[in-house]
Amino acid sequence: MQLRRWGLSSSSSIGSAERNESQNRYRADCSRRRSRGQGEGTTVLIETAGLTKVFGEVRAVDDLSVAIPEGAIGLVGPNGAGKTTFLRLLLGLVRPTTGSAKVLGHDIAEGVPVRERIGYMPEHDCLIPDMTGVGLVTYMGRVSGLDANTAISRAHDVLQFVGVEEERYRKIAEYSTGMKQKIKLAQAMVHDPQLYIFDEPTTGLDPRGRTEMLDLVRVIARSPGRNVVLSSHLLPDVETICKYIVILDGGHQIAAGELSELLTGSADRLRIDVRGDREAFARQLQEAGIEADATPSGVHVARKPGVEAAIFQTAKALGVEVRYMGREIRSLEEFFLELVQRNEARGA
Repeated sequence: MQLRRWGLSSSSSIGSAERNESQNRYRADCSRRRSRGQGEGTTVLIETAGLTKVFGEVRAVDDLSVAIPEGAIGLVGPNGAGKTTFLRLLLGLVRPTTGSAKVLGHDIAEGVPVRERIGYMPEHDCLIPDMTGVGLVTYMGRVSGLDANTAISRAHDVLQFVGVEEERYRKIAEYSTGMKQKIKLAQAMVHDPQLYIFDEPTTGLDPRGRTEMLDLVRVIARSPGRNVVLSSHLLPDVETICKYIVILDGGHQIAAGELSELLTGSADRLRIDVRGDREAFARQLQEAGIEADATPSGVHVARKPGVEAAIFQTAKALGVEVRYMGREIRSLEEFFLELVQRNEARGA
């Protein structure tokens, strides 16, 4: 990746309008290279078969078999679900106890050929305090296989892209949390990988910094030929960027699919928003022989002949106002909580 082709130079200071233009050129450059066959991945981005990692008596990843398509992928799950271990397995940072995995068509056992194609932004601090921003990003470019001249050139370019161009010669120890997060992003970008893995990229950021980071991630995620795996406990962040979701719990995959399909729910169920006692409303429907559940997101009802009339009759009898009735549409957070609670109840 050469950001100079997108209107950047190592000595210029660019404003938000110019940076937006450079990001548009980045997407166009990715598109041109994809049309020439460069940076083009496989249909399946990540594939695992019986992937297992055991630490002592803990099965952090347990017999995981998944096929994840190309694109912007959200990886979510409760604490201890196995998300970070799964990412570390894909990167070859830990070896599986049993099973196998492929990333971009390469077996993770190959090591370097896999890591050369991945840009990794870890959750925790991985920076060297006594190095300058440009020094560290250049070093990471060299580690990723770039020659010295290319590494320094791209280091300047990506630092401008993320917005740290004016501070690139300062020591990292002097950086704010937001600047450190941008340095972590820059070092993941420097070698122009096909796959980016972001582990909690907005950790520690204030609202402005969070918005800036998500904007940068979004530019990458929407660029042709580039793939993103975003792991975050901030589900609204995942929902705004990702099109495909994988949910882990207890080291297992408990759901996966296109985000729009997962959140739309079944055509056989209705969601009802009411003003009034939703618990009493759901109980009254149940007494009328209708399958109904009251949840924080509304009352969920199974469709059957005559159910709409029964809903309005029950609402009138209880003095409850029906504010919305339609096919189930949930937020990712609502879907996630419902799924995890169901999984916990099943395992109880």
